[in-house]
Amino acid sequence: MTQHATPADASVGRGSDRRYVWAVAGVFTGLVVALSMVVALATRAQRRTDPELAGPAWLDGWFQYDSAWYLGIARNGYFYSPGQQSPVAFFPAYPMSVRGLTEVLGDEQVAGQLLTVLCGLAAVVLFALWVRRRLPRRSAFMAVAAVLLYPYAFFLYGPMYADALFMLSAVAAFVLLERRWYLAAGIAGAVATAGRPVGVAVAVGLVVRTLEMLAEDRRARRDAAETDDAPRPGWRDVVAAVRDVRPRHLGVLASGLGLAGWCVWLWVEFGHPLAFVEVESAPGWNQGVGPRTWFKVIFLGTLLKGPYDIALLLTLQAVACLCAVLLLRRVQRLFGWGYAAFAAVVLLIPIVGTKDFMGTGRYVLVAFPVMAAAGEFLATRHQRWVAPVVLTVCAVLLTSLTFLFGRGVAVS
Repeated sequence: MTQHATPADASVGRGSDRRYVWAVAGVFTGLVVALSMVVALATRAQRRTDPELAGPAWLDGWFQYDSAWYLGIARNGYFYSPGQQSPVAFFPAYPMSVRGLTEVLGDEQVAGQLLTVLCGLAAVVLFALWVRRRLPRRSAFMAVAAVLLYPYAFFLYGPMYADALFMLSAVAAFVLLERRWYLAAGIAGAVATAGRPVGVAVAVGLVVRTLEMLAEDRRARRDAAETDDAPRPGWRDVVAAVRDVRPRHLGVLASGLGLAGWCVWLWVEFGHPLAFVEVESAPGWNQGVGPRTWFKVIFLGTLLKGPYDIALLLTLQAVACLCAVLLLRRVQRLFGWGYAAFAAVVLLIPIVGTKDFMGTGRYVLVAFPVMAAAGEFLATRHQRWVAPVVLTVCAVLLTSLTFLFGRGVAVS
């Protein structure tokens, strides 16, 4: 017989959730403070040389590389120079959010870095709640630890980068979808597709997960069993669920509006709806489409000829991608086809589209179902020493990469 929660049970559950959220938020805040100290240590001997920075000097170590592009967009908007590096390579959700927050705070640098921390905090808390409802306690704990200590997680803790907002919008979209708030999920997904080129992965994942949920509903009705007790639908069941789609389910398609709106704006403003693709191949970025990029000719050349410190940093990201790909089957088994589709696309685009794996370490982070599967993998090892050793190594790498980032080294 099914047991129903009493109001007292519900109150206990809500209280437990609140304590859980505060605990995760506390650890996140502690890491923000600790890693900001690492960055301050990395830059202690450096003097401020960028006249564009007006915020507190101790924040400057977090301001590296693409941060300058986001700052420029927040202050001056977009321009497009065909064949040259241009800010249209950077999608608008994050820099426009920075511009809005600047109206309150009065400083773009402070606004950008505060936005990163707030979005990172919200993303980690939402992820912690999402995984807590899908995995046993130890596995959920390990999953949250994996996200917090992932070597490239420092992009959630302070840099003026778009990763935290993108991760928040991706997790929020799926959380809303699980509540069957289809249009709200689509709107959150639109923020993701307006935030990063890989945002299309969110749209794909939402559509597949919607069909999967409809297939689960059909199987539950047919088997007269609880959905959680029934086997997960196969991919044929997911495809067949198209016949069950109703108008309310189409709300998830709103997730494509972010990308569509960005392309329309580029078309109207510059006459080139895919300008962001064209500028990726500009000198300096050299991320053109073709066999040299697909087969990582530049990466292989760096491995063979050096510089070997750069080769090491690139290889670390390549290894992170390999581990993530190997976890995709576990993602599908644990969470279903929708989450596997999202993770696969969010990994495939940068893996195929980068010439040397630079930047891919960050994309593994936002593939949050992969991080959850990694936590479950660590929690279920018979050798109890595996999890603490892996997390310790991750913590050391996180601290080291944060220090190097603060020193101005391109680590991802």
